[in-house]
Amino acid sequence: MQYGYFDDTRKEYVITRPDTPKSWSNYLGDTRYGAIITQNAGGYSFFRSSVQGRFLRLSFNKVPLDQPGRFVYLHDRENTDFWSASWQPVGKPLDVYKSECRHGSAYTLITSEYDQIKTESLYFVPKGQQFEVWRIRVTNNDIRKRSLRAFTYVEFASNWNMNDDQNNLQYTQYIIQTAYKDGFVDQVNNPYMPEDPEHFQNKDQARHSFIGVTGQPVTGFDSDRDRFIGNYHTYANPVSVVNGECQNTLTEGDNGCGVLQVDLDLAPGETKEFTVVLGIGKAEVEGKTAANLVSTPEKVQAEYQKVVDYWHGRIEGLTAETPDPAFNSMINMWNPFNNLITYAWSRAASLIYSGERDGMGFRDTIQDMLGVVHNIPDEVVERLELMITGQNANGGAMPVVKPFDHHPGQEKPTPENEFRSDDCMWLFNTIPAYVKETGDLNYYNKILPYSDQGEGTVWDHFRRAIQFNLDRRGKHNLPCGLKADWNDCLVLGEKGETVFVAMQLRYALTVYIDICSRLLKSQEVDWAEKELKQLTKDIENAAWDGEWYVRAIKEDGYVFGTKAVDEGKIWLNPQSWAIISGQATGEQAETIMNSVEKYLAIDYGLTLCYPPYEHTEASVIKAPLFIKGMKENASVFQHTQGWGIMADCILGHGTRAYKNYRNYLPAAYNERAEVRQIEPYVYAQTTCSNYNMRAGQSRCPWLSGTASWAYHTAAQYILGIRPDYNGLTIDPCIPQWEGFTASRRFRGKTVNIQVKNPNKVEKGVKSVTLNGQPVAGNTIPFDRMNEENEVVVVMGAN
Repeated sequence: MQYGYFDDTRKEYVITRPDTPKSWSNYLGDTRYGAIITQNAGGYSFFRSSVQGRFLRLSFNKVPLDQPGRFVYLHDRENTDFWSASWQPVGKPLDVYKSECRHGSAYTLITSEYDQIKTESLYFVPKGQQFEVWRIRVTNNDIRKRSLRAFTYVEFASNWNMNDDQNNLQYTQYIIQTAYKDGFVDQVNNPYMPEDPEHFQNKDQARHSFIGVTGQPVTGFDSDRDRFIGNYHTYANPVSVVNGECQNTLTEGDNGCGVLQVDLDLAPGETKEFTVVLGIGKAEVEGKTAANLVSTPEKVQAEYQKVVDYWHGRIEGLTAETPDPAFNSMINMWNPFNNLITYAWSRAASLIYSGERDGMGFRDTIQDMLGVVHNIPDEVVERLELMITGQNANGGAMPVVKPFDHHPGQEKPTPENEFRSDDCMWLFNTIPAYVKETGDLNYYNKILPYSDQGEGTVWDHFRRAIQFNLDRRGKHNLPCGLKADWNDCLVLGEKGETVFVAMQLRYALTVYIDICSRLLKSQEVDWAEKELKQLTKDIENAAWDGEWYVRAIKEDGYVFGTKAVDEGKIWLNPQSWAIISGQATGEQAETIMNSVEKYLAIDYGLTLCYPPYEHTEASVIKAPLFIKGMKENASVFQHTQGWGIMADCILGHGTRAYKNYRNYLPAAYNERAEVRQIEPYVYAQTTCSNYNMRAGQSRCPWLSGTASWAYHTAAQYILGIRPDYNGLTIDPCIPQWEGFTASRRFRGKTVNIQVKNPNKVEKGVKSVTLNGQPVAGNTIPFDRMNEENEVVVVMGAN
């Protein structure tokens, strides 16, 4: 079933049916003021942190997922009928109510038609501001005059700290005060306390939120939620809306809201417009400033256009046209936008993440940067250094870095039992990606502090990351899993060993050798080559199972991922990383990936392991905590999909790689959206596998490691457009396409690429020309590039 379509020209996803299987959301704002909005105007807003700065309330795990939100109600003053400018929350029958929602890059436009009245509600956050704008247009398409009354609605949190607001009601129901003046509702939390903006985590300071209207007179208001909605009423039928008139309520304690009443008398064909401003700060100060910024329709349009231009500029580092429209829609808009939102908010703010995470998870955030480094390298380096300075002097890392409360060199050392073995291994993917993108080889010599004490060059941070895992090895000489090795469900014990991180460590050593060679550090090259040689032998001796590598070895000798066990015989991660790291090559690599295809490939992607866990004790592995086919128990864990596809691309299997890529490509499900259920324009954390009755259903959209790796895989391994220290490498691995075109921004220059595939091969470059001149190999030298460049690549045997 189809609920919408991709408008690639406008870079929008258009929802034509509002009754989607789940609430389909979008993000507004930036890394300071953020907001989530759905096709039915549900969602919430927050400042700096969705846990400690959530000033609009959302009730999680409800049906629907997205209420309350940013609602506009309309009441007909003649016949007393009422509805909402978005289909929900009133929910008029869809045979008489028409709705269209256009989700774009940090804006959403919802258009509805009911009873000859058309409404257009545009939501966005002006660039760099700490407030949001709703532009509301109401048009009378009737042949008679209509007399309407509009009501805004938001539900303010009683405390910006989400946990207090949701759970500590014996406190938070007694700390708010509302006021109304000149078309604004102002809510202050803890009004008798001083403001303390320098200490963001002080939840008990005075804090103001506001909502106001400009463009039309305000004729009434309500700021007491319970009186506006009414006892035994709901968001679908607030008593003030039913009665067609606000009660002009204020409140001290209990729950606040922001309701402003606007009267609209419309002649046939007439349109009237008003603008809502909603944000943080005092209504008389920040509120009035916000209203002045968008005081006319022309100013609103100008601010909206700035948002569009800004975000489009942030996603256009790579564009491509291929024979697959679903691929094009994702690579040109929705995957990079998904990457930017995940980069902004990590795992902290969605309709699913409800406050269990605050700040930037170290390993998550390092990986998230892979998907945005080509678009915003100047911003990425700041975030990268924030995370590098979360590394302890012993080479391990803080599990979470809080941007609003991080003090490099002064943090407490991470307890030994809190270390994760994979944390700093991801640095070897992301830091070189930044250096290759910018060409700044000297960045490896930059000195940065460790989280707890001391400082070192970026190169030294690398060295200590490697040494950290070398110092923590088990009896087979493989790295210990520690608290987790990416998979939080493995129970390895203090000396249990992880084959996955062993593969990562092997990859890290190869990257380190390359970097040290470029930096002329011959002693370090010798040391790393010796360690690499020994690690390669140790992995092969301890982990090769005949057709694939085992997953891990428990402290007591139990082996995960071997033919000898009944459950979890084969796992995806060690297989894909065996190829990525170079541990497995040639016939052995082919055997491994054939096993992956035989046991792990299903119609929705590659499962995490096979078969699922049902009978193994939780003391061995925590996977049976989950129902089989879900999460870490043999689901299609989407984060891992890119690695499997990268491995097949390295081996040259373009058709198989693309088949598995498309099996989890969101846009490929647009015409059967009921299968996946969540948004067909963003990636998810997991998909239920065939072992589960919900096979194909995906969960936890937007914020996961999936988006960045999916993009990295599509851009650098399928299209094969990879930055390198000396230029841009073109090495596609595709199904039997006749070719594709792409355009890539690279170090301030534009590279237009035409790939021709006359013999429909899956991999291999026969010839390359740059601006009409032949290039040796398949790397376009940066020093030969003009400002604008034309590259022609012909695929085939050399």
